[in-house]
Amino acid sequence: MKRRSERGLYFARMSSADCMIIPTLDEIDRIAQRGDAIVRNLEITQCYYEISQCVSARIGVSANWCTFATWASKQAGQTIRQEDLLRDFEARFNLSPEISARLEAVSSRLKSVGALLRGQVSRTAILRAIDPAAAFARAGDAVARGNKKVFEEIGREFARFLAVIGDANSFNRGKLASFCAVLRPGDPPEGQRLLAEAFMTYHEAQFQTGKDKAELILLANLCAGFHEQSRLQPEIAEALNAALATAEDLKRNLSLAPGFNRDSRLNALLRRTTDLDRVFAGLIDAVNRLIRQVITDHLMTLHLSGAEVLRLGQDLRNKFPEVLAQITNPRLIEVLTRVDLTANNLRESGADDWANFADRMHFIADFFRVYQERRQLFEPPFTPGQAALIKSGKRPDGPV
Repeated sequence: MKRRSERGLYFARMSSADCMIIPTLDEIDRIAQRGDAIVRNLEITQCYYEISQCVSARIGVSANWCTFATWASKQAGQTIRQEDLLRDFEARFNLSPEISARLEAVSSRLKSVGALLRGQVSRTAILRAIDPAAAFARAGDAVARGNKKVFEEIGREFARFLAVIGDANSFNRGKLASFCAVLRPGDPPEGQRLLAEAFMTYHEAQFQTGKDKAELILLANLCAGFHEQSRLQPEIAEALNAALATAEDLKRNLSLAPGFNRDSRLNALLRRTTDLDRVFAGLIDAVNRLIRQVITDHLMTLHLSGAEVLRLGQDLRNKFPEVLAQITNPRLIEVLTRVDLTANNLRESGADDWANFADRMHFIADFFRVYQERRQLFEPPFTPGQAALIKSGKRPDGPV
């Protein structure tokens, strides 16, 4: 009980003076232009954390979009670094009954058309031929591009918002209009109308209290989140569809593999297109499904502060915070009606297909609402030592 009250006092004392230095636009541009995708992602994650702290010092300690973006960016880093992807795939590949059946079908078909095989086509040879690491590299590249795209647009606008009107002592319509004037009209993905609404709502929330403030912050988070996810749709779809190998690719690569390339008879059989295409196509379909499952599981897992892990394909099991249990703001009701397919409850909040925009936004709407008042989300994503190295443009040793 004492720890909780001390945490509450810490956040209650936060003010503009307590905020760390706001990242400059030049700093954000520098980070976005860094060529090393891994280091860039670490810098983006740290920068989101710093912006989140500054926004919370001005509008209150409810989680803002940058608070959520901190943890989403940190999770994206695991895919960008391809951590455990290949090991996870190989484990599933070796244990899969479907893969075993497909390999047996390939071996049987090769033997039936004259191949002199001593046993089944080896899993090692197939793994080399399909090159799953290349698929995971493509997925990581797509996620890295999405991470960069969102940061250099939305992260930059948050820093500009803080610099232009974040420290206003009262609602400043003139500064707000000046800030929003440079945002593109129209709907996402190209238009920035929802971003303009998000920042107008954050500014209004600065001067509200209690339930009114909490609802305004949720509205702003959802507007920013809707814009973000619209912008990310191509990269998310690309990452999930990174497994693009074909039966022809598999046959060609097998013909070059050690052992296979010295067998002229087997090579001739691999070049035939009629007798073997069906069984090779069945094998590659099973492999591609397995690769997509691994990528999907990694993209649909979110590690939060305090070792909390969310599986985005599962329904959220928490409750809405009391201040957001019943929504009264008319515009927020309108937005929730559009994106939350099971209004005011968490039924079916889990996303079946992360590449499906509506499915994804349904989860995100409930996630933002459930976790908005979680103070743990404001904890730093890295240790002080790691953060210092990251801010100097270096990758820390060990897990991040």
